[in-house]
Amino acid sequence: MKQGLIAIIILLCGGLFSATVWAQGNKVRVINQYETPVKDFVLTQGGSSKALSTDKDGYVDLSVDTVQPFTITAEAHDTTSFKWQDVSAEKVVELHKNFTWKDLLNPMFYIVYGGLWLLLFIVFAETGLFAGFFLPGDSLLFVAGIYSTNLAHEFLESFGLGDLQNEWLDLLILVGLISVAGVIGNTVGYWFGRRIGPAMFKWKDNFFFKKRYLDEAHDFYDKHGGGAIVFARFLPIVRTFAPIIAGIVGMDKKKFAFYNISGCIAWVFSMIFAGHFLQIWVKNQFGFELKEHLEMIIILIVLVTTAPVIWKLVTGRNKAKS
Repeated sequence: MKQGLIAIIILLCGGLFSATVWAQGNKVRVINQYETPVKDFVLTQGGSSKALSTDKDGYVDLSVDTVQPFTITAEAHDTTSFKWQDVSAEKVVELHKNFTWKDLLNPMFYIVYGGLWLLLFIVFAETGLFAGFFLPGDSLLFVAGIYSTNLAHEFLESFGLGDLQNEWLDLLILVGLISVAGVIGNTVGYWFGRRIGPAMFKWKDNFFFKKRYLDEAHDFYDKHGGGAIVFARFLPIVRTFAPIIAGIVGMDKKKFAFYNISGCIAWVFSMIFAGHFLQIWVKNQFGFELKEHLEMIIILIVLVTTAPVIWKLVTGRNKAKS
């Protein structure tokens, strides 16, 4: 009788213990759908809540009851419920960030919600449409290089060729498709400029327009036209208007086509390969992934690519004053 009572007590204690098993000292990464770390959040479980903060990479020591579900609430993000068994394998908790207009400047927005096809349209729009000047061309291609496997797989799967995938094929597919989109975009911009160019030379000078600017642009493209088309590819905003201006001033069609194609391939190749192989090198050398620092990388790329434009504007104004 005593032995049976002892066994029951042991079973009850064991059940109570198993129901309150806690996962302590487990580092979990808290990110949003753009793989950007979520800095501050509130964890709620069993009626109690506590505020937590992640480190610069988005990691935090999460102590939760492994049996009960828990919820995470963060500003500008959806409140989301999780179970420990769903989190423990990948050690990643993903929250959904609410849309803001700033997301349009984040290249991950286009990769998450549009994938390869939206990426191709963005590259086309940035050079083929006036409205595309604000789009993140350089950083988008760099990030596309990091996610080359996913993006190429999307293309191959659409034709039932997912089994053909390998590293170099992925890169060649991306470079080829994006280069075509960029060449077409520049060509559209050029032909738009050709169409409106003759009429613009007949416009009268006003506050916003000076005919001498067209004459100066015409002389510039006669002297440096090829180089301008190539180097414009690497400069945000400039690459949107360079082909249009080339069309307006009547740059030779064959000359434009040659430098358009060569410049686009050079731009796409350098950005895609830099993103892909720099990601691999950093992971092998330092043990972390560039994916975990995309925000800083995007800021750095924007600063590097816009610095020449800002410098030219500042020095140009100083020369004009002198």
